[in-house]
Amino acid sequence: MKRTPLMAGNWKMNNTIGEAVVLTQEISNQYDKGIWGEDVDILICPPFIDLKPAKTVLEFDKTKVSVGAQNVYWEASGAFTGEISVPMIKEIGCACSIVGHSERRELFGESNEDVNRKVKALVEAGLYAIVCVGESLAVRDEGATEEYVCAQVRAAFAGVDARDAATCVVAYEPIWAIGTGRTATPEQAEAVCAAIRATLADLYGDDIAQQMRVLYGGSMNVGNVDDLLAQPNIDGGLVGGASLKAESFVQLVKACL
Repeated sequence: MKRTPLMAGNWKMNNTIGEAVVLTQEISNQYDKGIWGEDVDILICPPFIDLKPAKTVLEFDKTKVSVGAQNVYWEASGAFTGEISVPMIKEIGCACSIVGHSERRELFGESNEDVNRKVKALVEAGLYAIVCVGESLAVRDEGATEEYVCAQVRAAFAGVDARDAATCVVAYEPIWAIGTGRTATPEQAEAVCAAIRATLADLYGDDIAQQMRVLYGGSMNVGNVDDLLAQPNIDGGLVGGASLKAESFVQLVKACL
């Protein structure tokens, strides 16, 4: 089954509102409506304060680039100081949210159960989740990568039905390759992404698993994108540093075509 590639940019904690507007405009200016068409999906995930300004730029230009959040809380409202709810990002116009990024898991103590609650809150509101999974260098050295990553996948989708799961995306980001300049080899990345798809097939059947997109993160860049995207189970990228410059991000988008 042919899956439409997705190139998603995770800006992390970068760009003031003014900087976000400039970067979004630069990306929008390079969007080729005649060539890109329906052949690739493009997503940017700015910090919370930048979501509305970025969305406004894209709407004004009528550019088919979606906006997503980097994180979200599972309760719709209440006394949760500092959190942002699904209804809030939905009203802005977000299509999705990243959940379970390794930085959220490691720095802020998010558990598999937290990730699962966020996935459920998103799909119940008609948005989709980009579920991040990945192993540390210690886990890889133990030879437990696939077991560890696939357990994260199962936990994230626990209690999520097939119809909702089919809308979601899984992003494999080996922790040891995020922001380090190190990248899993195409063969290493493919092996784990194939195991992820096999796990999704076990949960939901092969038809659903073949519909769902599996992305690679972990220092994807213009130098390695072609080899990574050539793998049969890698359907795009969730990129950090390479998404902070319009030129490099657009090159990654073009590599999907």
